[in-house]
Amino acid sequence: MIVGSVMYVQMRMIAAIAKMGGYDVNSDQVQTLVYMCLTGTTIADIVKETGIQIGEKSLTAAIKKIPGAVLTKINQKMGFRFLTKFGEKGVINLGKLVPIAGGLIGGGVDIASTIVISRNAIRMFIKNETLDMSEPTEEEINAAGDITVEATD
Repeated sequence: MIVGSVMYVQMRMIAAIAKMGGYDVNSDQVQTLVYMCLTGTTIADIVKETGIQIGEKSLTAAIKKIPGAVLTKINQKMGFRFLTKFGEKGVINLGKLVPIAGGLIGGGVDIASTIVISRNAIRMFIKNETLDMSEPTEEEINAAGDITVEATD
């Protein structure tokens, strides 16, 4: 399972960062801290799977909307059957690009989650900062309520 292997690699990365920070990776306390750095990976996995499905379905719908006349004109310019849709024979079958799009989306989410996890591990094991798992204060809640987001074109 690919998801499990990504998490395994992330755990090894965290353990390596802990080792660089001078921690004993065999101690129960350090192993617990390693798992704490992984918090949120389940959510990232759900987002990744959803993103892959949405990306693949969107690309499939986009390919279906390409008019056949456009592909015919491109192929006439090339002089042979270069671009085709689903199930047809050509040099580039657009339907076969759908899994590649899913892989790119999944890889992007894996990269983003690994960056977040590595930053948590560096803060915890190298900079000796503790993760703040406390409830937000009343002032933090009020400050967050004052934030406005403006859309740009």
